[in-house]
Amino acid sequence: MEHIEELVRNRRSVRTFDGESLSEEDLGKLSSFMAELKNPYDIQVECKLLDAKQQKLSCPVVSGTDLYVGAKAKRVPHIEEAFGYSFEMLVLYAQSLGIGTVWVGGTMDRAAFERAMVLDEDEMMPCMSPLGYPARKMSLKESIMRKGTKADSRKLFETIFFDGDFGTPLTSEKAGNMAYPLEMVRWAPSAVNKQPWRVVIAQNGAHFYLKHTKGFISEAVGDMQKIDIGIALCHFALAAEENGLNLRFCISDPGIEAEADTEYMASYLFS
Repeated sequence: MEHIEELVRNRRSVRTFDGESLSEEDLGKLSSFMAELKNPYDIQVECKLLDAKQQKLSCPVVSGTDLYVGAKAKRVPHIEEAFGYSFEMLVLYAQSLGIGTVWVGGTMDRAAFERAMVLDEDEMMPCMSPLGYPARKMSLKESIMRKGTKADSRKLFETIFFDGDFGTPLTSEKAGNMAYPLEMVRWAPSAVNKQPWRVVIAQNGAHFYLKHTKGFISEAVGDMQKIDIGIALCHFALAAEENGLNLRFCISDPGIEAEADTEYMASYLFS
């Protein structure tokens, strides 16, 4: 893949496609990548290409493509974070091929998509995405949706990243070799652009927290903001690896006193 920063900066949510089918070469590459998806939770996330016409699927916010990718996983602890991590890996790979995507968790005929994914009782399909080559111009509906969520803006670095504890904001200058991975976290996509991640940088590594907002949990999707955390962890891990940082993933609460409605999620520690 290209440099992580290029993929992250250049990618946007695409809802309007040019009507052209994906090339056989791109389909082959995408299918091969899907089969090898992994995440640090070792939870299998199974992806499947879906044809809207053949399987009678509909998504009112998408136009110009009949190809979708669905993904499902077992209802086990940390499913949302694992799903977010793996599916974002696929999204970034698609971006490297020039294929447009958008995370969709609600605005679709969910029952039809779940039937197409052949969900077992102990499985869930939190999100799916259309696949296709982006149209040259966004539709009016797409432009309005982006403006409504302020999709091109992000919280300030020092308001979501902290130095040792939640009382000490972290600047990008002080972050040192962690600045690049954290900046890639800052530009990660999230549900309605809430950017719920908070990261405390300590001597032993980076500790990830979730700043909860009400209204993001459902039976079908699970906790959407935990999916966002998985996306953030993916961005951080890819950028850290690209930067030559030797880090190991773990879930071990460091006991840092957190802000209200803020939950410890995971850590990347120096090896």
